[in-house]
Amino acid sequence: MTGAGAGAPRVALIGLGEVGRVFVEDLRALGVTEIAAWDTAFGDDASRASANARALGVTPAASAVEAVAGATLVVSAVTAMNSVAAASSAAVGLAPGAWFVDLNSSSPGHKREAGAAVEASGGRYVEAALMSPIEPRRLASPFLLGGPHAASFLVDAPSYGLVGATAGSEEIGVAAATKLCRSVVVKGLEALLSESLLAARAYGVERDVLDSLSNILPEADWDAIAGYFMSRSLQHGVRRAEEMEEAAATVADAGVTPWMATATVERQRWAARYGEVLPASSTVGLVDAVRAAAGLDAEVDA
Repeated sequence: MTGAGAGAPRVALIGLGEVGRVFVEDLRALGVTEIAAWDTAFGDDASRASANARALGVTPAASAVEAVAGATLVVSAVTAMNSVAAASSAAVGLAPGAWFVDLNSSSPGHKREAGAAVEASGGRYVEAALMSPIEPRRLASPFLLGGPHAASFLVDAPSYGLVGATAGSEEIGVAAATKLCRSVVVKGLEALLSESLLAARAYGVERDVLDSLSNILPEADWDAIAGYFMSRSLQHGVRRAEEMEEAAATVADAGVTPWMATATVERQRWAARYGEVLPASSTVGLVDAVRAAAGLDAEVDA
């Protein structure tokens, strides 16, 4: 490995949510035993980050600086609005030459701010856009790397389990733009399916709507797809809303009015209120549960 220090790699995670947990589990499977973590939610014992730390047997660091001390690789996986703060708080503790891989779904402008903080402290900043859900391929998922150090990090990436990574532009922000313009479609489709089915169920036409999608879209199990997309919004709507705010800013910076991205922010934020209805045994059951939790007209045709 060409990162900071010598000997066994040490990895630090800034953020121990869904993606952070996957990193810990998969890195340990590769034999990486020196793993530290810091999350602002560690102060709340009931938070997901604290629960993940207990389940994984990871001792929470007292600060970002403590977590990254001596790390050869730092992975930042926080919410989009906290990406620059995470980079700035960790940067001062980075070992010279340490990799700082920024996975956050933040705008190109915010990526450049984070990169400047890391580079000023002697770290090597690499933006990494996750171009699929983290499951089922986990660390083997397609990560699009960007920035002046992307090609160099690609040499080390497989040793950290990132075998699906590719290097793109040397300009920081291009990978982020790729990710966020994709998100306009993916998170927008989640919002569209949710809104459509919540209304269609009231009229008893949800099955006809789903069956008709293959008339213009690739033939697929749209019932399963709709249920999956809705469940992702319910479970991760807060994070998705933040990501779509970054997407809206990215679209606006291109001179395009972000009507669709902005609307998706609102639907994702709304969905996050009803995550307690999960899990559901079927897509229709999920729709009915959300309608009931939201106080919508419950009288629908069976």
